[in-house]
Amino acid sequence: MALNPRIQAFLKEVNAQPIPLETVSPEQFRNQARMQDDGPKQEVAKVEDRQIELNDRVLPIRIYRSENKVQPALVFYHGGGWVVGSIESHDATCREIANLADCTVISVDYRLAPEHKFPAAVEDAYDSYQWITANAEGLGIEHNKIAVGGDSAGGNLATVVCLLAEERSGQKPVFQLLLYPSTGYIGEEPASLRENAEGFLLTKRLMHWFRSHYYRTEADRFNPYASPVHSELLHTLPPAAILTAQYDPLRDEALAYAEQLKQEGVDVFVKNYEGLIHGFAGFTAQVEEAHQAVAEGASQLRQALYK
Repeated sequence: MALNPRIQAFLKEVNAQPIPLETVSPEQFRNQARMQDDGPKQEVAKVEDRQIELNDRVLPIRIYRSENKVQPALVFYHGGGWVVGSIESHDATCREIANLADCTVISVDYRLAPEHKFPAAVEDAYDSYQWITANAEGLGIEHNKIAVGGDSAGGNLATVVCLLAEERSGQKPVFQLLLYPSTGYIGEEPASLRENAEGFLLTKRLMHWFRSHYYRTEADRFNPYASPVHSELLHTLPPAAILTAQYDPLRDEALAYAEQLKQEGVDVFVKNYEGLIHGFAGFTAQVEEAHQAVAEGASQLRQALYK
């Protein structure tokens, strides 16, 4: 299917002013990203900013409630290659998921690279999840109905939280909502990484730039906490919804990851959305197909939280 016309128009503007990755710093990249509007924001019943105190650090969180009552919850980790992104950058997405899934969404502002390289984001993701489960009553959420989710790098962190919960005997999430996640791959470079290497917002060069700032060494690429496809604990993971996009360099690795989970006996809803690109959750207000994709993922989440 051809690229969605509205996304095509957006990409024409983006590609006309490419980011000089050879010289731009992470802070310059973040400043430029902050200038971009997250999009129209849906009303939710309540939004609350808080800080959580972990053993040696404090992390901001933002809580979105679709109703003013005790609800199931999704702990959400934003995308941005582990280098950019924030609670603010994904505010509209979290509001939309809260409404669509009729749940409380708790967005975590984990530490970013290169100031905090791998596995700092992983530890923040896991520790914040366990803090949230331990403080569920005070947060007004159902203790035994807490899922994890995220987009891109955030999807990576969400599934790794599930692996760590198994390994460290922590409370396990009941579900994973993974939007075009970075999962790593085994063997040859996936075809989508070649087919969609340039021109579709997330590029092969940009992926290398993100990973060069996130990883300590090249060996980290094969660590299951960075590339969960390498984990030997995939059979322990909770049910998942994995959404991918036709014009995304990460498409094939995420689809292969979904297939691997199925082979390990994990219940997986997986769908590739034609005509869309990496980051489509940010286009739901302008592109109906993007809205439908997020709505399908949220429907899977809602079913898991309310069964």
